[in-house]
Amino acid sequence: MVVPRSAAYGPAKVDPDGFRRCFAHSPTGAVYAAYSAIAALADLRKASATVQKLMLPGPDTDAFLTEIRRQTPPPDNEPGRVAGFRVLDASGDRTTLALAVPFDTAVVSATFTLVWYDGDWRLLPPAPGESIGEPYAQQWNLAGFVAWSGV
Repeated sequence: MVVPRSAAYGPAKVDPDGFRRCFAHSPTGAVYAAYSAIAALADLRKASATVQKLMLPGPDTDAFLTEIRRQTPPPDNEPGRVAGFRVLDASGDRTTLALAVPFDTAVVSATFTLVWYDGDWRLLPPAPGESIGEPYAQQWNLAGFVAWSGV
């Protein structure tokens, strides 16, 4: 998955295991962090370690970890492509955004909230019983989204 990076918004650091961190404390930094988080979660073989690094610590993250550890990753997991974003709400330490992913003949948007925690953006985990990115919405095109593409 193509992951954007910027000298101004991050990531400023990449760990030896490929985890990207140190994003700007701004809504744009949160957008870059969200793209990196989605790319990291696309590798289901590393999902457990990734969740521990990128999600806000707490009981919902613990429950999410328990759930993903029960799952068997598919042998050839092909990551999706994020085609655009829309900032739904932003404050100093919290940003909610929708990421648009092409799917067949339409576009599906997934909703993510990031919280500034311990000097970086962290994803809020899904509530128990929900999937990451809920609520989802079908979009017919990228109208209302900032289109984003990569090489």
